[in-house]
Amino acid sequence: MLNYFKHHKFIFLGFLSFSLVIFGAFLFNPPRTFAETEVSEPEEEDSENFNNPEESNLSEKFVTIFDRDEKKTIKTNAKTVAEVLERLKIELSPSDSTDPRLDSVINSDNFFINIYRSRPVIISDGTFSKIISTSSFEPKTILTSAGLTVYDGDEISLEKNPNFLETGISEVYKIKRNGGRTITVEEEIPFTEIKEKDYTLEVGKTEVKQLGEVGKKVLIYEVLYIDGVETKRELKEEKVLREPVARIVAVGSPKLSMNPLTAAMGRNRYTTTNLSGATVERQETYYDLPMQGVMSFCGKSSYTVREDGAKVDEDGYVLVAANLSRYPRCSVVMTSLGEGKVYDTGTFAVSNPEQFDLATDWTNRDGR
Repeated sequence: MLNYFKHHKFIFLGFLSFSLVIFGAFLFNPPRTFAETEVSEPEEEDSENFNNPEESNLSEKFVTIFDRDEKKTIKTNAKTVAEVLERLKIELSPSDSTDPRLDSVINSDNFFINIYRSRPVIISDGTFSKIISTSSFEPKTILTSAGLTVYDGDEISLEKNPNFLETGISEVYKIKRNGGRTITVEEEIPFTEIKEKDYTLEVGKTEVKQLGEVGKKVLIYEVLYIDGVETKRELKEEKVLREPVARIVAVGSPKLSMNPLTAAMGRNRYTTTNLSGATVERQETYYDLPMQGVMSFCGKSSYTVREDGAKVDEDGYVLVAANLSRYPRCSVVMTSLGEGKVYDTGTFAVSNPEQFDLATDWTNRDGR
């Protein structure tokens, strides 16, 4: 045996060196993480086999997939990450993962999908060892997925497997217990979706104006024991690390014609242009209060009631209450009852900043 080793030692040492190089490359160069972003042009374009060629150009987007050292860019009308991978016949094992998740919507052009392939690793806490498959490179996540509880103060180390040639597994994650009794858990905060009417889009079409982003928070629990057995966890602290960002989706909507507000109508809705030049849906309501106290804001001393019941100033402008941050006092605005001037405001302006409340004499009919 000794003579055999002497004659073949260079082959053996060469194989060992090659194995260590591969292990080092894998250990210290985990897969890159690509965020969803906008790029000027995709580097390559592949076509898909569509069942319905007539739909192949419907809402197509460029999608780039990163899988190990391979990169593939396609133009697709697939709606989700899972649908993209299914069309490309890319198979995943139960322990593989993707970023973003499989159910994520393809909501922008130049969309990136990262595939993280699982690998076997050894988990050890000093009393037992366990082999699991994982696609994660975050030590705490790996140990947690193996069924271990990681307490604050525990030390996790990544070591080379001395039995690599025998097992083919290069990574060993070891945990050293330090008597911790609290657990810190990170959780995602889901983002909401806001739909906004857009009168420049074709009716029924949608367009993502702002990508959503999940937030993140940490929760610290104190673990309670009885006879060395965990019985309960009590939340001691919760801290938001990053607030979620809402996804904003523009929805193509039809413009509404302007009809005059009436007492019987109650609420009037129509499409118009605001002071910034943007097309908005205006809601009009009316109120009936004495207006003498606000007339001096615009240098006027009195108002009158027009024949149709609208209250107007000395120049004939309808008295309007509005959101003063968007429609400053004394600004001239167009209403369904004619030109108006902003004299007043109200609590409605917080929830509906484009709403107008028109001063009328429709309720009291007392000329005030």
